Amino acid sequence: MRRGIAATALVAALAVSATACGGDNGGESGGKSAGGELSGTVTWWDTSTVGSEDKVFKKIAEDFTKLHPEVKVNYVNVPFGEAQNKFKNAAQAGSGAPDVIRSEVAWTPEFADLGYLAPLDGTSALKEEKDFLPQAAASTKYDGKTYAVPQVIDSMGVFYNKKIFKEAGVEVPTTIDELKTVATAIKDKTGKTGLYLRGDDAYWFLSFLYGEGGDLVDAEKKQVTVDGEAGVKAMKVVKDLVDSKAAITDATNGWDNMQASFKDGKVAMMINGPWAVTDTYAGAEFADKSNLGIAPVPAGSAGQGAPQGGHNLAVYAGSGNLEASYAFTEYMTSAETQAKVAKELSLLPTRNSVYSQPGVASNEIVGFFRPVVDKAVERPWIPETGSLFAPLQTEYTKVLTGQTTPENGAKATAEEYRKLLKDWK
Repeated sequence: MRRGIAATALVAALAVSATACGGDNGGESGGKSAGGELSGTVTWWDTSTVGSEDKVFKKIAEDFTKLHPEVKVNYVNVPFGEAQNKFKNAAQAGSGAPDVIRSEVAWTPEFADLGYLAPLDGTSALKEEKDFLPQAAASTKYDGKTYAVPQVIDSMGVFYNKKIFKEAGVEVPTTIDELKTVATAIKDKTGKTGLYLRGDDAYWFLSFLYGEGGDLVDAEKKQVTVDGEAGVKAMKVVKDLVDSKAAITDATNGWDNMQASFKDGKVAMMINGPWAVTDTYAGAEFADKSNLGIAPVPAGSAGQGAPQGGHNLAVYAGSGNLEASYAFTEYMTSAETQAKVAKELSLLPTRNSVYSQPGVASNEIVGFFRPVVDKAVERPWIPETGSLFAPLQTEYTKVLTGQTTPENGAKATAEEYRKLLKDWK
């Protein structure tokens, strides 16, 4: 494994540095008070959606002080698109990193491989491990150790406007061919766009890639596969949706454009996940929540496929307040906390026991996405997974906007992967 002497030395250096400065704690290191209580400051970088999710997570995080009055929680919301590199830069510099970070599942093995995360086995951060969904726990493991605790798990589906569907007289599409036909019919009969296909984030491409039977890489065989027949076909599928006017897309600011268009009723469908539900309900079209429909992502030629996503909580190896950070991580991923999050935000718990709790079991969004998550395609949990999206994003956008062909886009992506994954085929 790449984590060896150099990484171990780095962890030791970071720990010394952070103990001296207290990380982001303003010179305030932690530990236990004279009475044996946890004390000091825990800085948490949250990456949830501003304006909806962040309000809930901030309150829950700050309520940790009810259990540990001598601990101050420093809540910081860091934009999701910036958090990965911001954390790596701070950890490498040994200054400015948080005690706890909300890590996208693909980031966790990378951060662990770099030596930036504290192993959690045997700490208070991990309790009732057997309660976690196996697929959620998978992304927290690296090189035989556990480096994070699953907070939420997710996948993707088609969000659709029931009123527009009724006006157009169409049914929910179950295949890509039907998706194109339905989107075209909606345009013809209502004048509204059928589908908003996000073009500035390659994560949205994965459902099409998996639907054609493809994948980015084969980690077991150490082989790049994105440029295979399935990868090229998936690129052709998304390109055809845009060229045929069944879908509109974008090259920048995709999240805001997509959400605004769907919430205002300008488009009838979008592909999204449970993280978008709270924000979507804030739109004029969904003041009546029952107008929002959610269905599985339409199947490609090889079947229905959607990626497994989610977030973990990880503790910075150089934290000056490890014990409080472990306790905070356990609190934020506990069954009680996950139940609150599921009830208020419709985000999916990572603990089996939470799904049967009142208010969670009756949540329609959670109920829809649970079986979707069970069938979702796991990404390879290798250190480089988080870095595979930048090259794909560049070419995916080029394909959608006509700057390159599907064949050349897939080929160029694969070439960058082979530079990143040395000695892979």
